[in-house]
Amino acid sequence: MTRIAIIKTGRTFPSVSERFGDFEDWFITALGPGPQITVIDVTGGDSCGPVADWDGIVVTGSPAMVTDRAGWSEATAKWLAEAVEREIPVLGVCYGHQLLAHGTGGQVDNHPRGRESGTHCIRLHEAARQDPLFEGLPECFPAQLTHRQSVISLPPGAVLLASTDFEPHQAYRIGRCAWGVQFHPEFSAEVMRAYLEIQAGSLRAENQRPETLLAAVTDTPEATGLLRRFLHLVTNRSSR
Repeated sequence: MTRIAIIKTGRTFPSVSERFGDFEDWFITALGPGPQITVIDVTGGDSCGPVADWDGIVVTGSPAMVTDRAGWSEATAKWLAEAVEREIPVLGVCYGHQLLAHGTGGQVDNHPRGRESGTHCIRLHEAARQDPLFEGLPECFPAQLTHRQSVISLPPGAVLLASTDFEPHQAYRIGRCAWGVQFHPEFSAEVMRAYLEIQAGSLRAENQRPETLLAAVTDTPEATGLLRRFLHLVTNRSSR
């Protein structure tokens, strides 16, 4: 059975978890049946163990900031760098995307334009056409987003795969089988709406219109499907 580690790097808002569950629940649902999934809460002191224990690794989002350099975060960044070196498939999402970049030599910081939130179009670059995870996807597809920090510069040797008008580094690959995605494939439209409702005040303070963002929220099947794609890729590698 395929062994997947979900590295839990934080918790969602209490009002969201009461209605929809927490980060790991959304990933487990989107990955679907089949794998043996272990949730490792690194913020609570759980050990990731040897990277070789896992066929694939998924890293969640977080309300934390990579630039705070918390001990658990720095340790996880080094562990992810080892996973990249050993060619254990990794998918980092939002904070996980940033942490993977940080651990492999990229730069993470606050986005100079503030927060990107809501459903937005992800535009694939030419390199994505031959990428094992992204090949065959439409050139542009909707995805759920909420982040204030970003990968300001990619790790050395990383391949840029996708952007939005707001964020140039929406997706990249480092090494043969490690990916970072700034967007949230695990978010449902309902979860995205709940986030926008909570963020309404801060969005207005940044001269954004939460009502417009809420009206634009839609389902994101291509983005969500990346989690099953990742699982399929991991399963094929582990069965060789």
